[in-house]
Amino acid sequence: MPKRNRLALAASLIQRLPHPMHEPLLSRLFGSQVHFAGTAQVRIQRMSQHEVRMSLTNRRRVQNHIKGIHAAAMALLAESASGCVVGMNLPDDKLPLIRTLKVDYLKRAQGNLHATATLSDAQRQAMQEQDRGQVVVEVTILDESHEQPIRCEMHWAWIKR
Repeated sequence: MPKRNRLALAASLIQRLPHPMHEPLLSRLFGSQVHFAGTAQVRIQRMSQHEVRMSLTNRRRVQNHIKGIHAAAMALLAESASGCVVGMNLPDDKLPLIRTLKVDYLKRAQGNLHATATLSDAQRQAMQEQDRGQVVVEVTILDESHEQPIRCEMHWAWIKR
């Protein structure tokens, strides 16, 4: 039986509400806990224990000098999506920690960005059963042309609180 996880419980309660309320409430919940993501207005489209989907709109607040999404904002989106899916699976008595954030910038991003972070069943089970451990979270970032402007590798760890 899974251990208590307040983030997963809150997401579950929000997802019982009418569908149009999901994105704004999930995004507000996440932004209240991860202030930098809230400042950048990272949006959550889907939040489950297997997958988290987020987006970032290309607007002045997150733009670079050529009017594209800034490299740091792209990394923020990848870290946010991967951290959120980890957070959805770790019991409340464990603390998630980013260990390595590797981002290769492949091409200039076109427009808005969408991130999808996933965990396997084996990864989810390890988070439930082990007091400490590590996981590489798969996260894909796509721009409006459905291309990958960046390739990411996110290494997360957890320890007992």
